[in-house]
Amino acid sequence: MEYTINKLAKLAGVSTRTFRYYDEIDLLKPARINSSGYRIYGEKQVDDLQQILFYRELGLNLDAVKEAMTSPTYDLYKSLEGHREKLLAKREHLDQLITNVEKTIAKSEGRITMTDQEKFEGFKQKMIDENEERYGFEIREKYGDEQVDKSNRKLKGMTKEDHDRVEALSQEILTKLREAVDTGEPAGPLAQEVADLHRQWISFYWDSYSKEAHAGLAQMYVDDPRFTAYYDKNKPGAAVFLRDAVLVYTGMKK
Repeated sequence: MEYTINKLAKLAGVSTRTFRYYDEIDLLKPARINSSGYRIYGEKQVDDLQQILFYRELGLNLDAVKEAMTSPTYDLYKSLEGHREKLLAKREHLDQLITNVEKTIAKSEGRITMTDQEKFEGFKQKMIDENEERYGFEIREKYGDEQVDKSNRKLKGMTKEDHDRVEALSQEILTKLREAVDTGEPAGPLAQEVADLHRQWISFYWDSYSKEAHAGLAQMYVDDPRFTAYYDKNKPGAAVFLRDAVLVYTGMKK
């Protein structure tokens, strides 16, 4: 079945302005332009639009959507399977938050007691889901599903005290890393203190620590622009400096 831009916009709940923009950036082109100058969309464009909306619902920006859908390895079936898994994870997270709210209401009414760990279950799952969405593919490819699943289970088992310590370590790392970068000495005492703080921080997430894995993670901070941007936003050059400091700390510096 074919649709004009107005009919497909109404069917999908998307504005015609959005369609025109998608056409402009070569994300969703019409199948053809009819003799009256109207954009006409066919079955493939309808399927592509559905995929775009799935990706957008999962939080991808348009550049990432375009990159995914124009990749030579793009597979519609695998894409749909991936959407399904992520949406199921979102549903599980929402169910946990609803349960958390219901328990908190019951506690406030004096009907049940609630441990401190129970109070934060839904929020820890959200952290896991966000990490999976942002970095899951790269992390699983590098360390394997078993190791990542163990890490996620460890995170879910964190106490409030553990969580508070992790947050404090994270802030301490960023603060001291800014100062260490100014020294220009990855092997210096301040930089090595930062590397040790980083070891303590990742040990809250990892099932077990190894120098090789620590060095590999630090290298990924440089190789992956998303990690680089996170650390360099704190201080330009911080990602490379942290990598170098960790290589010295772990004895992996060549």
